[in-house]
Amino acid sequence: MTAEVVLLDFGGTLDADGVHWSPRFHMAYRAEGGTLDLAAFDSFFKLSDQALARLPGIAALGFRAAIETQARLLDEVLPAGARVNPAAVARRLHGEALAVVQRNRPVLERLARRYRLGVVSNFTGNLQPCLDELGLARLFAAVTDSAVVGWSKPDPRIFLGALATLAAGPERAWMVGDNFEADIRGAAALGMRTCWLAPPERALPPRAGAAEGEAQVPTARIARFVDVERVLA
Repeated sequence: MTAEVVLLDFGGTLDADGVHWSPRFHMAYRAEGGTLDLAAFDSFFKLSDQALARLPGIAALGFRAAIETQARLLDEVLPAGARVNPAAVARRLHGEALAVVQRNRPVLERLARRYRLGVVSNFTGNLQPCLDELGLARLFAAVTDSAVVGWSKPDPRIFLGALATLAAGPERAWMVGDNFEADIRGAAALGMRTCWLAPPERALPPRAGAAEGEAQVPTARIARFVDVERVLA
């Protein structure tokens, strides 16, 4: 059945090629002289993630402001001897993400001429202002932010809500994302076609692939978002 709709994750998909927020912050942190390894850093990053979600006024923060705010919150929870300049971390991370978004924008513009597009993201309530700031909002007929709707991927309701807005059933939709459990398994369980964006070295999770009588999960895999057109064609 011909696809009419493409749902896309945001963070790690449209602003990075399959790399999650924590390792991206860590790479910027290390580039600015930070000493913690990723395993130690990740626990502090999760604390900053929780603090960001609780922040008064989070719903109004655009993309750059959200990154700057999280870098500051992260600095507040890092051990004193492991801190670096949070403004420098934010500048580095924002610059890298913005370059990827600018590279991906023409791809999204072409997709928007062929499909009805939607964003489905486990986010912090400020997805819309982030998309506005990045010049992407006009390309999406549905924007679904988990903090706004009250459901997070892989809950089927978040996918079904976006599909309802786009007037399409799961059998006529693709889901493109970097989080295998949230994006790929969640969408596949509804019968959607799935495209996993992940670095080549990332192993397929256990129990992925196709059991007898089941569809292949993921349907396709890419290492760079710019390759998505080839998959969807």
